[in-house]
Amino acid sequence: MRLAFLTSIVAAAVTTVAWVVPAQQAGAQNLFAPVIKVNEKAITRFEIDQRARLLTLFRAPGDPVETAREQLIEDRLKMQEAQDIGFVISEEVLLEAMDEFAARANLDLDEMLNALGGAGVEEVTFREYIRVGITWREVVSARFGSQVSVNEEDMERARLALTGASGVRVLLSEIVLPIPQGQLETVLARAETLAQIDNTRDFEVAARRFSASPSGPTGGRMEWTSISDLPPQLRPVILDLAPGEVTEPITTEQAIILLQMRDIAETETAEPRYAEIEYATYFIPGGRSEEALQIAQQVTERVNTCDDLYGVAQGQPVSVLDVVAQPPSEIAQDIAIQLNQLDPGEVSTALTRSNGQTLMLLMLCSRTPVVEGAEDGPSEEDLTSFVQTSRLESFSNGYLARLKAEARIIEN
Repeated sequence: MRLAFLTSIVAAAVTTVAWVVPAQQAGAQNLFAPVIKVNEKAITRFEIDQRARLLTLFRAPGDPVETAREQLIEDRLKMQEAQDIGFVISEEVLLEAMDEFAARANLDLDEMLNALGGAGVEEVTFREYIRVGITWREVVSARFGSQVSVNEEDMERARLALTGASGVRVLLSEIVLPIPQGQLETVLARAETLAQIDNTRDFEVAARRFSASPSGPTGGRMEWTSISDLPPQLRPVILDLAPGEVTEPITTEQAIILLQMRDIAETETAEPRYAEIEYATYFIPGGRSEEALQIAQQVTERVNTCDDLYGVAQGQPVSVLDVVAQPPSEIAQDIAIQLNQLDPGEVSTALTRSNGQTLMLLMLCSRTPVVEGAEDGPSEEDLTSFVQTSRLESFSNGYLARLKAEARIIEN
């Protein structure tokens, strides 16, 4: 892990040149001027540049500059909310969290800061990244923690979700609602209305009308799915549904997702579990415009594997293509839901990024199965933590979506 992180520092120094240098040339004389305002709180070009460098080092998927802008907007909202309720973390807590973060890369804090500095990331950038994360975690816990209880049924659902030992399969339908820039509140209101649907017929009608997913024309119907193929945080939510019931709106960066349970079955043999999923994302300007979708279709016709996408991306900025391998628990929920419907080499164009301005062509590369016997089953403490974390994450997503819907955000 230590070598991998340090290697990423070197790689990032080359990767970031393409987007850092133009930004410096364009705005070196005004690097600290506001480029975004969130409820009158400014975000500068310098902050975006710094966060983008950090994201590149962490090998975060997507365009680092666009992701940096989105994250910093959310960071302002999170810290404003913390300030409004009078919550501040101590310097001691912050340093402890920074130490823990560095330890995950087998580095001490000084080594981490030196490595970041060598890639042009200021210490204050790393400090604020950690500060926002732990502040928001504590704010969400303080506000919603009393609403999270765990009983024996929850523990059993969590065990099935984490191990897939029962061979549970579910038959779901989906609605994917993209969030155009400035329309979060409208989309969220529609999602909350659709979440009240309690029968498959009405859900199918809504999917045909509103869903951006390829399954939309067929009423949002998905194939039978192993529960172990779904994002881990989503599994207890799905297992808690009765046939016909719909999840609460699942808010992601660029879309709101609704899932309906159509049926559930238990097989005699356990479904396969995966240690790692490799996938590629190729980004096309224009969102869901006819031109962008046509380009996506042309790319799809040219490629059979993820490796073929390197040829498509040749000569373009490095940020247009990401090929990553992640444990299922670390994959963004909207991406994981789409990957679940794909076989290796298949493509989805259901998702967008950059406030709907960029179309994501998503391809599944491969799935690496878990080696049986290579890990022990989850402990009672693990199960309890999993349920609590999943529910708090759901509260957090809804909480942040509301803050964004009510915020005044001006981007230059």
